[in-house]
Amino acid sequence: MSLGRDGIAGLIVLVLSLVLLVDSLSLPRLAIVPVGAGFYPRIVLTFLAAMSAILVVQDWRRQRRGAARLPAVAAGPAVRRDYALVAQVFAAVGVYVLLLPLLGYRIATVLFVGLLQAVLDWPAAARQWAKLAAVAIGTAAVTYLAFEHYLYVLLPRGTWTGW
Repeated sequence: MSLGRDGIAGLIVLVLSLVLLVDSLSLPRLAIVPVGAGFYPRIVLTFLAAMSAILVVQDWRRQRRGAARLPAVAAGPAVRRDYALVAQVFAAVGVYVLLLPLLGYRIATVLFVGLLQAVLDWPAAARQWAKLAAVAIGTAAVTYLAFEHYLYVLLPRGTWTGW
């Protein structure tokens, strides 16, 4: 079996995620909450294992077909690396981490999602700003309801807002 760079990386992540998935089964279950501490890690690790397996299979099939039979791709324009955008995204995440205990999950998440959308693609029209606000508020509301009311996971309350 011949694997390329993607297949090897996928195989490493697959093995690591499966080892951690098995290890997550030993996490304790609390009697007061229906979902134990291992619930979320198991979902993430299962998804990661599945995606890694797909990557391995795709790379294996590509290697089996042979790179010589693939059509040549014309050289396109050089990829522009936007390091400033990367720094802005990290800054947005940092601001979110700082504001979360002060403003609470709901307010901080609305601000974070809105800020991150604006950083990635600055809205040019009022309608785009309205969509940005709707997505930010909707994201915070749906995740809040899912965690607080369905999974019974307490989310941070703000020391400034109490909300």
